Amino acid sequence: MPLSNIRILHEDAAFLVVDKPTLLLSVPGRADDDEDCLITRLQQNGYPEALIVHRLDWETSGIILLARNPDAHRELSRQFHDRETEKAYTALCWGQPEQESGSIDLPLRYDPPTKPRHVVCHEHGRHALTYWRVLERFEYGCRVELTPITGRSHQLRVHMLSIGHPLLGDRLYAHEQALAATNVCACTPACSPSATR
Repeated sequence: MPLSNIRILHEDAAFLVVDKPTLLLSVPGRADDDEDCLITRLQQNGYPEALIVHRLDWETSGIILLARNPDAHRELSRQFHDRETEKAYTALCWGQPEQESGSIDLPLRYDPPTKPRHVVCHEHGRHALTYWRVLERFEYGCRVELTPITGRSHQLRVHMLSIGHPLLGDRLYAHEQALAATNVCACTPACSPSATR
């Protein structure tokens, strides 16, 4: 599997910074035909030592940081775990939020009956917090910056859905109106990291 459209933004002895394209897994999936992924492509094309530190969803494009040795992996993983890193995502969402910014503090859990979906669950969910702010408004929706304080699976997607503004292009959570708006603006992927530091 070639590197294809994966751009190496930075590399040194400790880590790699790469631009993951949309429609590519970060790590191998569970199915036998889900082996094509970012980490496999890197390891097979000049970076056999690359170690994953964090992930992005299959449909999400953006910046991923990878370690190049066990010590760097340990330290970067610690920084992510202790929330010393800051992540910001830019996304297109359906509709017009009344406010210019806000926060969403709703617990999330995996929902086996509708896998791979996650849901808000006050009884069994894990704490999840997202800050959001409007960057630009359009007729069909708006561009928002999303800052997850926690790192739950599908957090941004479920949180934006919970306040009535699903992400455009999100075929797992967006309703028909949002999907129709996606077709009008032809904007995919729905979400991508704009900065990580």
